[in-house]
Amino acid sequence: MNDPSRNIRKTITASHWGAGVVETVGGRIQSVAPYRDDPHPSRINENIADSLQGTARVLRPSIREGYLRNGPLSRLGERGKDRYVEVSWDAALNLVSEELLRVRSTHGNEAIFAGSYGWASAGRFHHAQGQLKRFLNAFGGSVRSEGNYSFNAALVLMPHIVGNFRDHVKQATRWRTVAKEGRLVVMFGGLPLRNAQVGSGGVGKHRLRRELENCVQAGVRFINISPFRGDAEDFLEAEWLPPTPGSDTAIMMGMAHTLLTEGLVDQSFLDRYTVGFEKVASYLRGEPDGQPKDADWAAKQSGLPAMRIRTLAREMAAQRTLICTAAALQRADYGEQPLWMTVALASMLGQVGLPGGGYGIAYASEATMGCVDRPIGWPAFPQGENPVDTYIPVAMIADMLLHPGEAYEYNGQKMQFPDARLVWWAGGNPFHHHQDLNRLRQAFQRPETIIVNEINWTATARHADIVLPVAAPLERTDFCGGTQDNSLIPMPQAVSAPGEARCEYDIYCDLEKRLGLGVQFSEGLSSSDWLERMWSELQVNAERSGIELPDWEDFLSGDVIELEDRNKDAVFLSDFRSEPTRFPLATPSGRIELASDVIAGFGYSDCPGHPTWFPPRAWQSSTAQQFPLSLLSGQPETRLHSQLDNGAFSLSRKVKGREPILIHPQDAEARDIAHGNIVEVVNEYGRCLAGAVVTNQIRPGVVFLCTGAWYDPDFSAPDSRDRHGNPNVLTHDLRTSRLAQGPASHSARVEIAKFKESVPRIEVFDAPVITNLA
Repeated sequence: MNDPSRNIRKTITASHWGAGVVETVGGRIQSVAPYRDDPHPSRINENIADSLQGTARVLRPSIREGYLRNGPLSRLGERGKDRYVEVSWDAALNLVSEELLRVRSTHGNEAIFAGSYGWASAGRFHHAQGQLKRFLNAFGGSVRSEGNYSFNAALVLMPHIVGNFRDHVKQATRWRTVAKEGRLVVMFGGLPLRNAQVGSGGVGKHRLRRELENCVQAGVRFINISPFRGDAEDFLEAEWLPPTPGSDTAIMMGMAHTLLTEGLVDQSFLDRYTVGFEKVASYLRGEPDGQPKDADWAAKQSGLPAMRIRTLAREMAAQRTLICTAAALQRADYGEQPLWMTVALASMLGQVGLPGGGYGIAYASEATMGCVDRPIGWPAFPQGENPVDTYIPVAMIADMLLHPGEAYEYNGQKMQFPDARLVWWAGGNPFHHHQDLNRLRQAFQRPETIIVNEINWTATARHADIVLPVAAPLERTDFCGGTQDNSLIPMPQAVSAPGEARCEYDIYCDLEKRLGLGVQFSEGLSSSDWLERMWSELQVNAERSGIELPDWEDFLSGDVIELEDRNKDAVFLSDFRSEPTRFPLATPSGRIELASDVIAGFGYSDCPGHPTWFPPRAWQSSTAQQFPLSLLSGQPETRLHSQLDNGAFSLSRKVKGREPILIHPQDAEARDIAHGNIVEVVNEYGRCLAGAVVTNQIRPGVVFLCTGAWYDPDFSAPDSRDRHGNPNVLTHDLRTSRLAQGPASHSARVEIAKFKESVPRIEVFDAPVITNLA
């Protein structure tokens, strides 16, 4: 309850990790508590108060000193090391305007890269990517990125062989049908609930744990094929089969070979619903290369017993089986292959389109997949049309900056990198999600101007020339509707933004006037006007579906609205299975393409026209003995990617201030490492410090270091060693293949040693040096 006498106020809010209740005292955030109706709320809300009110907050517009003194063409003062000068908003926006006009006049709009990529705000209006791209579209356009780091291989591959991957997520088989009809769930990469705390655009309720508990109670059995036992929750009572990282495709092929040679293939399904199986079968028999892909061969690649591979294949054929392949598997060398082989294995079993059977890609990567869907579409802040056609695959930012004009191949196209002179980043942190951060640092030295909108002094802000302080979600008004969630959540402003931080919309409105754009961006509306317009559009859309929504002001001061989920028993590809000619797939044949003539026609040696086994690059590298440990870098329980890493919950799980790294007792003993030691993790790309957690939950020969620790390079140390534990100083910046050009971060190899020097303090949680311009 609000208490005016004590200046205590409580308001509902929303984030990508769920609804919450903000308590403020005297205009200052005290806490963000779980929303009462959420059965399994995320603790990530515990990060908000400390992070937004911490010493890393960007409070005023700031310009890199070397840039301010010498101009954009001087290249004096290294980004990431330089000091900053605080300036007025007028001075900052004048500089932004001048740079936009200079770059456009000199090099054209293709020299402007809108690097806005990330999760940003859960609000429908205050969405960092949409705001920036709408503004730059009004200015004449910009180069954009295509795809995402999470499942880029799937986004490119799946349309060739099954259909739009986003339909895989939206139309995924519901867990309630698995509880009713399923008997076995085989999980390649597990079902980590730490990932399922979040949902793109927001989450009203966290349902997945309860859905999986219902499956267990119904007698469904789970198999966890992952190097990390923690990728399956204990309540699943899953059998743990820990393979060598990167061997999942081989395991699937060993199972498929068993089905093929033991007469367990559903040939009638293959004949009616697929094309290309003959090529897959030939490859499994070893006819093209002389190597049958049998269980014995798969055992050599994976370290799993050949007999267990065979018996599991038989079990899958004997009962209703759902194959789940984690999104993480395709973020590795040749990441397209485990996806394609998942489809092939499920097709051979013949259960695609049946309740509780078939396959799913990226289950548990978001809270809502397989649990719920929205009954109607939500409105979004319109971005308009981008006059610039040029784009890059999302994971090629460093390549673009380092090699302008260079040719490359992507999804059957011959492409060329643009020459980006101005980069503007908003709502994301490339120094979290990109690979090989030492290479990215080099790439970030090249542009003439880098602008970053930021809440905190992250590494991305510290590599910018112009840093614009922006308001956080709790410091502005909005409303939340998750991409695949059925809840509408009010987001009234809870507190004022600190210092001189501003809403991004107001910043762009100021720039619109300075650049003489008329009202192309704002349409002459305030943010309040836009919110009321978007809510009115939603009311009309809802009314067409028989849903009545309250007026805007009543909603904003009210409670969460949960709409009916109208597709509770969805089964992926059930329509296609029932009538394949009436509901054909969006593939050249209208059927599942187990072999693709289109992909074969591209002539890519790293992604041929059918599922193919490629050992990870590191297995055959000259450094394989020097760096013997495989590095996994999954999502943390304590934050969404790198967001709010300086918050209380995230800090509570650090080891002496460093990100924890899981290591098996056998590997720890061989290196004289004890639980709680600070260790140095190193390979040919870089090095970082981390805190050792010695555990039997990880396979020997494998270590696990979560992503998202704010990058904190020590420029006085070898390889600018990261003090904090960011795994992307260790990951290579090569792609999955020429088809998808996706990131391949899960193919890293490292060595670890106890750190015997004086442990340096973490510096990234404080603001950089702010100076006055003499």
